[in-house]
Amino acid sequence: MENSTAENMQQMPHKNGGFQNSLGFVLACVGSAVGMGNIWLFPYRLGQYGGAAFLLPYFIFVALFGLVGLSAEFAIGRKAGTGTLGSYEYCWNTRGKGKLGLALGWIPLFGSLGIAIGYSVILGWVLRTLASGMTGELFLADAGQLFTAMSSDFGNVTCHTIVILMACILLMVGATGGIEKINKVLMPAFFVLFVVLAVRVAFLGGAAEGYRFLFVPQWEYLLKVDTWVMAMGQAFFSLSITGSGMIVYGSYLGKNEDISKASVNTAVFDTLAAMLAALAIMPAVFAFGIEPTSGPPLMFITLPQVFAQMPLGQLFAVFFFVSVAFAGITSLINMFEAVCESWQTKFHISHSLAVVICGAISLAVGLFIENGQKVSDWMDFITIIVVPFGALLGAFSVYYVFGWKQLKGEMELGRKKALPEWFGILGKYVYVPLAAIVFVLGILYGGIG
Repeated sequence: MENSTAENMQQMPHKNGGFQNSLGFVLACVGSAVGMGNIWLFPYRLGQYGGAAFLLPYFIFVALFGLVGLSAEFAIGRKAGTGTLGSYEYCWNTRGKGKLGLALGWIPLFGSLGIAIGYSVILGWVLRTLASGMTGELFLADAGQLFTAMSSDFGNVTCHTIVILMACILLMVGATGGIEKINKVLMPAFFVLFVVLAVRVAFLGGAAEGYRFLFVPQWEYLLKVDTWVMAMGQAFFSLSITGSGMIVYGSYLGKNEDISKASVNTAVFDTLAAMLAALAIMPAVFAFGIEPTSGPPLMFITLPQVFAQMPLGQLFAVFFFVSVAFAGITSLINMFEAVCESWQTKFHISHSLAVVICGAISLAVGLFIENGQKVSDWMDFITIIVVPFGALLGAFSVYYVFGWKQLKGEMELGRKKALPEWFGILGKYVYVPLAAIVFVLGILYGGIG
């Protein structure tokens, strides 16, 4: 009876509605995937680990994780007809262990909430820097001092609060409808703005050094284990495979949509975003003889120094931080929605109330980790321990507990051709072990994504 009830429920449209078409779905998923990792980590890692040589393992892992990782999360969300908690319960209920699945589902859900808490702090810094760029303050003061001030204890409460309010309001406008409309505007705008930046940077004297840093292949790096480890970690985390966020978007996907095609499109556009960020950032850094770096120092200290020396630098600084804000808010919306949908379904509350609770918790915790070192420690714990373990749980639950035969049936809906058998073999015997390796290596390396 329990299995029959669950089966009937998953056939019904989600109470939050659904994406109108595959374009809206893909843009929403790209919005979730494109984030800080594409902007402040990929460009430096590309140059650091062999330039164009790094792209070979990176593309291999993006193709693998996009094809069998993203698609698995989309498929189980659509099959179960609900997000994180319900999907894990659904998977394990096929083995008579639904309560265990429900309990396990809280781990990746906590990962989504944990990232959202830290992410909102960082997005608050982006908003504050954008405001400083618009007023000119960013170029009248030392960028390092500005960053130190806003990343101190309770140093950026106003902008931090505004970011969370924006995400909550956008979600309360309408779950799927709001997400789809937001991403249809913000993601194309992100790409357009970064193309403009990349073209402008190409005309800077000395930009050629940046292109050499990024693209001159150092093939010997392919013989180094660290190159493959970092490429794997970058690909895994860049695609937002968390065992949670993409599941909820899958639950809003129509049965007539081709999941594997949508997964590939998401991976392609996420990779294009990372490449655009590299083309816009590193040549500009080298053009002005500034030492390249990664992480917050690149975005909040190095780049303001670059814009300060660039003709029309204030305008392009605004372009840049608006683009980053677009990428960040679309990612934050996905993290919030993963949590809100599960709470809405589990506790039988309205979507709006779930959004308010999620936003309040994120702000209440986030206010106490606005200090740069505190938020760094928080994000390290979440991204090195919680999220990779949650992603591993998701991969195992889908491919081993739920099983390839049932998953294949769901993934073939909306397709003209049947999926080949190697797809399931790749998912079960390559992707799941690699998810375990990502988790273990993340701990050993102190983070790989």
